[in-house]
Amino acid sequence: MNQKLSVADSALAILVIFFAFLFPHWRIIPIPFGYTVPVLLVIWLALKKTRENFASVGFRFKKAGLKPLLIGAVAAVVLFAFLNYVLFPLINKIVVLPKPNLDDFGSIRHHLYNYLFILSMGWVVGGLYEEIVFHGFIFTRLEKMIRGRYVIPISFLCTNLIFALYHVQLGVSGMLNAFFCGCAYQALMIYFNRNMWYATFFHAFFDTIALSFIYLGYW
Repeated sequence: MNQKLSVADSALAILVIFFAFLFPHWRIIPIPFGYTVPVLLVIWLALKKTRENFASVGFRFKKAGLKPLLIGAVAAVVLFAFLNYVLFPLINKIVVLPKPNLDDFGSIRHHLYNYLFILSMGWVVGGLYEEIVFHGFIFTRLEKMIRGRYVIPISFLCTNLIFALYHVQLGVSGMLNAFFCGCAYQALMIYFNRNMWYATFFHAFFDTIALSFIYLGYW
Protein backbone atom coordinates (compact mmCIF):
# COMPACT_ATOMS: atom_id res chain seq x y z
CA MET A 1 0.00 0.00 0.00
CA ASN A 2 1.32 3.45 -0.86
CA GLN A 3 2.22 5.63 2.08
CA LYS A 4 -0.55 8.15 2.71
CA LEU A 5 0.09 11.87 2.44
CA SER A 6 -0.01 14.13 5.47
CA VAL A 7 -2.70 16.79 5.69
CA ALA A 8 -0.24 19.46 4.55
CA ASP A 9 1.04 17.37 1.64
CA SER A 10 -2.53 16.47 0.67
CA ALA A 11 -3.44 20.15 0.55
CA LEU A 12 -0.39 20.83 -1.60
CA ALA A 13 -1.28 17.95 -3.92
CA ILE A 14 -4.82 19.28 -4.37
CA LEU A 15 -3.47 22.74 -5.23
CA VAL A 16 -1.06 21.25 -7.78
CA ILE A 17 -3.86 19.16 -9.32
CA PHE A 18 -5.99 22.29 -9.73
CA PHE A 19 -3.02 24.13 -11.22
CA ALA A 20 -2.25 21.32 -13.69
CA PHE A 21 -5.92 21.18 -14.67
CA LEU A 22 -6.53 24.93 -15.08
CA PHE A 23 -3.24 26.50 -16.16
CA PRO A 24 -3.19 25.08 -19.73
CA HIS A 25 -6.67 26.52 -20.35
CA TRP A 26 -5.67 30.02 -19.25
CA ARG A 27 -3.32 30.35 -22.25
CA ILE A 28 -1.04 32.74 -20.40
CA ILE A 29 2.12 31.63 -22.23
CA PRO A 30 2.01 32.80 -25.88
CA ILE A 31 3.95 29.79 -27.13
CA PRO A 32 2.18 26.68 -28.46
CA PHE A 33 2.06 24.11 -25.67
CA GLY A 34 4.30 26.34 -23.53
CA TYR A 35 2.19 25.48 -20.48
CA THR A 36 3.86 22.07 -20.27
CA VAL A 37 7.11 23.40 -18.77
CA PRO A 38 5.69 25.25 -15.73
CA VAL A 39 3.21 22.46 -15.03
CA LEU A 40 5.90 19.77 -15.05
CA LEU A 41 8.17 22.01 -12.95
CA VAL A 42 5.46 22.47 -10.32
CA ILE A 43 4.78 18.72 -10.29
CA TRP A 44 8.50 17.99 -9.92
CA LEU A 45 8.71 20.36 -6.95
CA ALA A 46 5.63 18.80 -5.36
CA LEU A 47 7.12 15.32 -5.76
CA LYS A 48 10.42 16.51 -4.36
CA LYS A 49 8.57 17.80 -1.29
CA THR A 50 7.45 14.23 -0.52
CA ARG A 51 10.87 12.78 -1.46
CA GLU A 52 9.57 11.36 -4.73
CA ASN A 53 10.38 11.85 -8.40
CA PHE A 54 8.86 11.11 -11.80
CA ALA A 55 9.86 7.45 -11.43
CA SER A 56 7.57 7.35 -8.38
CA VAL A 57 4.56 8.01 -10.62
CA GLY A 58 5.52 5.45 -13.28
CA PHE A 59 7.83 7.32 -15.66
CA ARG A 60 11.22 5.67 -16.14
CA PHE A 61 13.30 6.07 -19.29
CA LYS A 62 14.78 2.58 -18.95
CA LYS A 63 11.29 1.01 -19.11
CA ALA A 64 10.78 2.14 -22.71
CA GLY A 65 11.19 -0.50 -25.39
CA LEU A 66 9.82 -2.25 -28.43
CA LYS A 67 7.21 -4.23 -26.49
CA PRO A 68 5.31 -1.24 -25.05
CA LEU A 69 5.54 0.50 -28.43
CA LEU A 70 4.04 -2.43 -30.34
CA ILE A 71 1.38 -3.18 -27.75
CA GLY A 72 0.49 0.51 -27.58
CA ALA A 73 0.13 0.67 -31.36
CA VAL A 74 -2.12 -2.38 -31.56
CA ALA A 75 -4.19 -1.22 -28.59
CA ALA A 76 -4.68 2.19 -30.24
CA VAL A 77 -6.00 0.66 -33.46
CA VAL A 78 -8.38 -1.63 -31.57
CA LEU A 79 -9.66 1.15 -29.29
CA PHE A 80 -10.11 3.63 -32.15
CA ALA A 81 -12.09 1.10 -34.17
CA PHE A 82 -14.20 0.08 -31.18
CA LEU A 83 -15.07 3.63 -30.13
CA ASN A 84 -15.82 4.97 -33.59
CA TYR A 85 -17.47 1.97 -35.23
CA VAL A 86 -19.10 0.17 -32.31
CA LEU A 87 -19.57 2.12 -29.07
CA PHE A 88 -20.40 5.64 -30.26
CA PRO A 89 -22.75 4.43 -33.04
CA LEU A 90 -24.52 2.36 -30.37
CA ILE A 91 -24.74 5.32 -27.98
CA ASN A 92 -26.11 7.50 -30.78
CA LYS A 93 -28.96 5.05 -31.29
CA ILE A 94 -29.98 5.69 -27.69
CA VAL A 95 -29.21 9.40 -27.42
CA VAL A 96 -27.92 11.61 -30.22
CA LEU A 97 -24.64 13.20 -29.20
CA PRO A 98 -23.36 16.43 -30.73
CA LYS A 99 -20.26 16.06 -32.85
CA PRO A 100 -16.95 16.79 -31.10
CA ASN A 101 -15.72 20.36 -31.37
CA LEU A 102 -12.57 20.06 -33.50
CA ASP A 103 -12.11 23.78 -34.17
CA ASP A 104 -8.68 23.74 -32.49
CA PHE A 105 -7.50 21.29 -35.15
CA GLY A 106 -8.99 22.96 -38.22
CA SER A 107 -5.59 24.29 -39.27
CA ILE A 108 -4.22 20.81 -39.95
CA ARG A 109 -6.83 19.74 -42.52
CA HIS A 110 -4.96 19.15 -45.79
CA HIS A 111 -2.02 21.20 -44.44
CA LEU A 112 1.02 18.94 -44.17
CA TYR A 113 3.33 21.16 -42.11
CA ASN A 114 0.67 22.02 -39.53
CA TYR A 115 -0.30 18.36 -39.39
CA LEU A 116 3.28 17.22 -38.75
CA PHE A 117 3.78 19.85 -36.05
CA ILE A 118 0.57 18.97 -34.20
CA LEU A 119 1.33 15.28 -34.67
CA SER A 120 4.74 15.70 -33.02
CA MET A 121 3.04 17.58 -30.18
CA GLY A 122 0.53 14.74 -29.98
CA TRP A 123 3.39 12.45 -29.06
CA VAL A 124 5.18 14.82 -26.69
CA VAL A 125 2.20 16.55 -25.08
CA GLY A 126 -0.63 14.06 -25.59
CA GLY A 127 1.39 10.91 -25.16
CA LEU A 128 4.02 11.90 -22.62
CA TYR A 129 2.98 15.08 -20.79
CA GLU A 130 -0.67 14.13 -20.21
CA GLU A 131 0.24 10.64 -19.04
CA ILE A 132 2.74 12.00 -16.51
CA VAL A 133 0.27 14.60 -15.25
CA PHE A 134 -2.94 12.55 -15.13
CA HIS A 135 -2.22 8.82 -14.99
CA GLY A 136 1.03 9.42 -13.15
CA PHE A 137 0.87 12.34 -10.74
CA ILE A 138 -2.87 12.86 -10.23
CA PHE A 139 -3.63 9.14 -9.95
CA THR A 140 -0.91 8.47 -7.38
CA ARG A 141 -1.83 11.59 -5.36
CA LEU A 142 -5.43 10.40 -5.15
CA GLU A 143 -4.23 6.95 -4.13
CA LYS A 144 -2.23 8.51 -1.31
CA MET A 145 -5.13 10.68 -0.12
CA ILE A 146 -8.13 8.33 -0.38
CA ARG A 147 -8.78 5.84 2.41
CA GLY A 148 -10.71 2.59 2.36
CA ARG A 149 -10.87 -0.74 0.55
CA TYR A 150 -11.52 0.67 -2.90
CA VAL A 151 -8.64 3.11 -3.16
CA ILE A 152 -7.48 2.01 -6.61
CA PRO A 153 -10.89 1.88 -8.39
CA ILE A 154 -11.98 5.19 -6.83
CA SER A 155 -8.68 6.85 -7.75
CA PHE A 156 -8.91 5.34 -11.23
CA LEU A 157 -12.43 6.66 -11.79
CA CYS A 158 -11.71 10.12 -10.38
CA THR A 159 -8.52 10.46 -12.40
CA ASN A 160 -10.27 9.72 -15.66
CA LEU A 161 -13.22 11.95 -14.86
CA ILE A 162 -10.68 14.75 -14.35
CA PHE A 163 -8.98 13.72 -17.60
CA ALA A 164 -12.32 13.90 -19.41
CA LEU A 165 -13.19 17.32 -17.98
CA TYR A 166 -9.74 18.58 -18.96
CA HIS A 167 -10.86 18.11 -22.58
CA VAL A 168 -13.95 20.30 -22.12
CA GLN A 169 -13.06 22.30 -25.25
CA LEU A 170 -13.93 19.22 -27.33
CA GLY A 171 -17.56 19.26 -26.21
CA VAL A 172 -19.66 16.48 -24.67
CA SER A 173 -18.68 13.82 -27.23
CA GLY A 174 -15.04 14.75 -26.92
CA MET A 175 -15.09 14.53 -23.14
CA LEU A 176 -16.87 11.18 -23.28
CA ASN A 177 -14.27 9.94 -25.75
CA ALA A 178 -11.49 11.23 -23.48
CA PHE A 179 -12.99 9.37 -20.52
CA PHE A 180 -13.10 6.04 -22.33
CA CYS A 181 -9.60 6.58 -23.75
CA GLY A 182 -8.20 7.64 -20.39
CA CYS A 183 -9.59 4.51 -18.74
CA ALA A 184 -8.04 2.36 -21.47
CA TYR A 185 -4.64 4.07 -21.29
CA GLN A 186 -4.47 3.72 -17.54
CA ALA A 187 -5.76 0.16 -17.48
CA LEU A 188 -2.97 -0.90 -19.83
CA MET A 189 -0.42 0.92 -17.69
CA ILE A 190 -1.63 -0.75 -14.50
CA TYR A 191 -1.74 -4.16 -16.16
CA PHE A 192 1.93 -3.87 -17.10
CA ASN A 193 3.12 -3.11 -13.58
CA ARG A 194 2.47 0.63 -13.90
CA ASN A 195 4.96 1.06 -16.69
CA MET A 196 3.88 4.43 -18.09
CA TRP A 197 5.40 3.75 -21.52
CA TYR A 198 2.49 1.44 -22.35
CA ALA A 199 0.01 4.26 -21.72
CA THR A 200 2.28 6.79 -23.44
CA PHE A 201 2.57 4.84 -26.69
CA PHE A 202 -1.10 3.84 -26.54
CA HIS A 203 -2.09 7.50 -26.17
CA ALA A 204 0.34 8.74 -28.81
CA PHE A 205 -0.73 6.22 -31.45
CA PHE A 206 -4.41 6.90 -30.75
CA ASP A 207 -3.79 10.62 -31.25
CA THR A 208 -1.87 9.83 -34.44
CA ILE A 209 -4.87 8.02 -35.90
CA ALA A 210 -7.32 10.75 -34.83
CA LEU A 211 -5.13 13.58 -36.16
CA SER A 212 -4.62 11.71 -39.42
CA PHE A 213 -8.40 11.44 -39.86
CA ILE A 214 -8.67 15.20 -39.37
CA TYR A 215 -5.77 15.92 -41.74
CA LEU A 216 -7.28 13.75 -44.47
CA GLY A 217 -10.67 15.43 -44.09
CA TYR A 218 -12.61 12.46 -42.76
CA TRP A 219 -13.57 14.50 -39.69
